[in-house]
This record gives sequence, structure tokens and C-alpha cells, in this order.
Amino acid sequence: MPQNVAEQIVAQLIDAGVTRIYGIVGDSLNPIVDAVRRTGGAAKGGIDWIHVRHEEAAAFAAAADAELTGALAVCAGSCGPGNLHLINGLYDAQRSGVPVLAIASHIPSLQIGSDYFQETHPERLFTECSDYCEMIVTPEQSPRVVNSAIRQATAGSAVSVIVLPGDLAEKHSTGEFPPFVAARPGRVAPDERTVTELAAAIDRAEKIAIFAGEGVRDAREEVIALAEHLQAPMGHSLRGKQWIQYDNRFDVGMSGLLGYGAIDHAMHDVDLLLMLGTDFPYEQFLPDGADTVIAQVDVDAQRLGRRAGVTHPVHGDVGLTVEALRAHTSAKTDSTFLDHTLKRYRKAMTDSVATYTDSDAQPIHPERAMTVIDRIAASDAVFTADTGMGNVWQARYVTPGPERRLLASWRHGSMANALPHAFGAQMAYPDRQVIAIAGDGGLSMLLGELITVAAYDLPLTVFVFNNSTLGMVKAEMLVAGFPDFGVDVPMVDFAAVGTALGFHAQRVTDPADLDAAVSAALAHRGPALVDIVTDPDALSMPAAITVDQVAGFGMSMAKMVLGAKDAGGIGAVLETAKSNIKHIRSL
Repeated sequence: MPQNVAEQIVAQLIDAGVTRIYGIVGDSLNPIVDAVRRTGGAAKGGIDWIHVRHEEAAAFAAAADAELTGALAVCAGSCGPGNLHLINGLYDAQRSGVPVLAIASHIPSLQIGSDYFQETHPERLFTECSDYCEMIVTPEQSPRVVNSAIRQATAGSAVSVIVLPGDLAEKHSTGEFPPFVAARPGRVAPDERTVTELAAAIDRAEKIAIFAGEGVRDAREEVIALAEHLQAPMGHSLRGKQWIQYDNRFDVGMSGLLGYGAIDHAMHDVDLLLMLGTDFPYEQFLPDGADTVIAQVDVDAQRLGRRAGVTHPVHGDVGLTVEALRAHTSAKTDSTFLDHTLKRYRKAMTDSVATYTDSDAQPIHPERAMTVIDRIAASDAVFTADTGMGNVWQARYVTPGPERRLLASWRHGSMANALPHAFGAQMAYPDRQVIAIAGDGGLSMLLGELITVAAYDLPLTVFVFNNSTLGMVKAEMLVAGFPDFGVDVPMVDFAAVGTALGFHAQRVTDPADLDAAVSAALAHRGPALVDIVTDPDALSMPAAITVDQVAGFGMSMAKMVLGAKDAGGIGAVLETAKSNIKHIRSL
């Protein structure tokens, strides 16, 4: 039986199925850590303590763990700076909609409000990045708060935060807690009248396109069947890619700045756009609701119509809704629009995405490197990607499949997520291949987490796309009309860093060496790192390029030639042109 509050909290976590806590020990957190120690670890039915180097990484790892397993994941930080470091990773978890519980230990109860050493107000700080945030103030209250936090996180796929003063954690526990029984999530059936009205609009429309997001993950077969029923081309968001793209003959690419293919053109050339399970935030890529009939289906009614003018908002489960739509609509036989869009998609893939995938140029084109990694990686590999160009290369060149999983900082868009996401994924799936696609800028931010990977001898592989620049920021500057400035990253030999930490590590500068280096790293039964020196001037072209973007790019080139001495001059312009000549020809 638990003897103090800390032991009781740990017992409740075990009862909820928790087997790991990611964090860093510290004075006010010590009672929790000691209670974890006395469980004997996960192998004995208890909890493992996963010691990271920065609490931000603990929260990122918990987010990845929770996203892959769907189960509650836990992270912890000591009072003041310790738990404050959790906040960025918790924002990532909250915005990705995954069940994470954070234990934020606090200063002694008697000192709260006295401007004590390391005093903050965690019960205020974490409210925006959580659905539940409460401070435990008495031992009797603790079981109920913990129970509520667990239920809120698991039922709402959200972050919960428990604030626990260190002295309270050591007090005798008197309350009892009920056993945790997780509720099975139900399916929201759409309103019958709403479905009938949308079905009538679909029957009237000649050209229809489908845009799918994360919400189609449990309705893949139903959505593809609807596309066939309507002869509708289908695109997807970044987060929807892994669920709907593979083995889908109706797929025409991805929308957004990272996008490719023909979906952007299709969405602006339809009578009706059907958005399924997506809260796609980039409204500039969506058609105007005044000119196009837009229908949106989502299990969360708050998302309906907040990105575009929606004529037919449908609150309901995607699978149930598309099944109902198939039953209430006539099958379409004219495939002219579908065939035209598929033809445009194939051309875009050849002219843009396939460009440079076989390039022998040095520095290495990132497209070539990512293509090799994708080809050699296991069919059930888990990929994580840093926000920025890492996301671009993962989005465009990783081939999804029924068992592969992709992770990213989907909505929060934080740098430095790839490495901690990767070790969280490896903890969740110790027998699967885990691959981190890291930029040199992102990896530098949480470089110390390589020590975490080494300490636990995790068999994950880090591929560093080392281009000595913050690539996405550089591209944003150029498109906005600014010469790139302040984006340089010092050239670091990350292979040497990896070797010093005990990684299997290799630096690659010649594309001819990629196959052997990637194969050796992925075959290694322990931590591996491949430092790939890539072209700093390589650009990613979005699927739809606006006149403003072309004008901005031209303006930035002019400024680089004519502008300040830091802008680079004609030499920088020529290097950018040389690295992207095939893209420029396709404009």
C-alpha cells in the first residue's frame, strides 16, 4: 500500500498503464523519483525513469510515445526552471492532440507567494498548453486530482498537468483511489438531414475533389471507396499523408508550403471540395467559399468552417459520414476531371519532386539523400523530422505504407523535435527501426540528447542534413524579398561528435557513398549517426507558386547583387541558380 502522496501518484500511474516517465531529477521532484525507483522498473511491473538532458526533450519524447501508442505518456520536471523547460514540448503534445501527463513539482507549500528561490506559478504557466492543470494542496485531494488528470488526458487526447509541492509529496497518504478503467471512444454519427443536403449538392456537382487529413486514419478504405464512387481526385495534408497516400490510385499530392503534385490546382477548379478530417491551417491554399461549394466533415464541431467559408459543415465521424454519402449519392461515371488531374500530378512529380533525386553533384542534393534513405529503410520504420527542411524532405520523399509511421511537430512547428521524438518512439517500439531526419540547426538546439540515446544504447539512426544554414528560414526570406541574413550555421562535424559519444558514425560528402553509409547505419544494432553534407542553396518549390512569391524571390536576388555587402553579391545568386536550375526551368 502507498505510504505517501508520491507513492500514491506513482501507483495511480501504474494502474493507468504507464511504464515510463521522462524527466530530470531535482530537489522538489525527489519524492516522486524515489517512489519510481522503489517500483523496480517496468520489467517488474513498475515504472522506468528515463533520464534526459533537457526537460524540453522529455516532453517531446512523451509526445511521440503517446502519439505512436495512443496510451498515456508521462514527463516530469522539478520546481521553477525544471518544469518551465517542459513547456515547449507540452505545447507540441497539446497541439498534436496526444495524451500526455506532466508532473510539475513545486516549491514548499509554506513558501508559495513569498518570492522564494525558483518560485514560479506553474498552475498559471501551463494552462494554455493543457486541458487540465491543477495544484494538489492536500493529501486527501491528491487521488482525485490525479484521477481527473489521467482521465482528461486520455479521453480528450490532450495534456494534463499536476502541480505538486515537494513537501506535500512526502506527506502521509490517507485517500484511496478507484481503479482506472479507460472508456472506449464512441463514434459520432452525422445528422441525417445534413448528410442528405450534402448528398444533393454532390449529385449536382460535376467536378469534385477530396482533401483528407489526420481524421481519415480509421476510415481509409471508406474514403478511397468514396473517391472511386465520385471519380474524385484526392489530396492530403502533411499529417494525413501516412494514412491515405499509399496504394491510392486517386492520390494527387499534398497541399501547403511543403506540398507537391496537383491537389492545389484541383481544389481551385472544382464545383465542390470535400474536406475530410482536416483542420488545415493555411487558408491561402484553400479555395474561396464564395466561388466553390465547400463541405467539411470533422468529429470536432469547433473546427468546422474556421479556415474557409463552408457551405456544408458536417459534425461526425469521417467513416460513418462517407458511408452515408455513398448510400445517398449516385455513382459518377465521367472521369474526365480525375484523369486530367492525375495527368497533371504525374507531370508535377516528374518535373519537380523527382528533380535531383539521382544527382551526382557535390555538395549532396538533399533530394538524393532522402530518396536513398527511403529506399533502404524498413517497411515498418518510424520516421521523425525536424521542423523546416527536414519536414519538406520527409513529406516529399518518404514513401508511406500500412506499417510505416511519420512524426513531426505537426501544429506547433518547433525546431529540435526530431531527436527527442525519435528516442520517445524507440522507447515505445524498441524492436522497430526509428529514423530521425535532423537539420544541423535543429540538432544543435538539443545536441545533448545524443547523450541520452547513447546512455540507453537505443538502436535509432540520426541522419543529419548538414547544410550549414537554417534552410527553411532562408527560403522564407528569399520568397519574401529579403536577402538571406543571420541564417548561417557553423559547419560542424557531427560524425566526430557521434563517434565521441560511442555512436556508429560516418560523414558523407560524395553521393556515391550514400547507399553504403545508409545501409551500414540502419544495420547497426545500436545508436548510429550519418552526417550528410548537403547543398545549402537547395530550395523546395511549393506545388503552387504565386506571382507574389516569384516577385519576392526576384527582389531578393536583386538585393543580393545590388544591396549591402552582407547580401552575398552576384556569386551568391549564381550559386542559388546553379543549385536549382531544374526547378527554375519548370516555373
